Amino acid sequence: MVISRKQESPKCDIFISEVKLNQTEKFKYLGRIISNDGKTNREISARTAQAKINFQKMKTILTNQHISIKTRKRVLQCYIEPVLMYGCEAWKSQNKFKIS
Repeated sequence: MVISRKQESPKCDIFISEVKLNQTEKFKYLGRIISNDGKTNREISARTAQAKINFQKMKTILTNQHISIKTRKRVLQCYIEPVLMYGCEAWKSQNKFKIS
């Protein structure tokens, strides 16, 4: 994959033992989505979806009125926020999230 800001990515031919490797537009590496345009939109969308799934799994705890709000907030910070924010320090500055 070639990462470029141009509309059309430059073509790159890489051969290993006379076998040409295919060029891809995106791939997952260490849990992050890397795209050829260098943008983080796909990564942010994927992280948001994963956090939403985790929230739904823990919905009974997070919406339980018998558990204090302090405890529910701590559960949210420990189990949901890290899923959402993993790798956020590498996102472009125009993509901002605030969790309070």
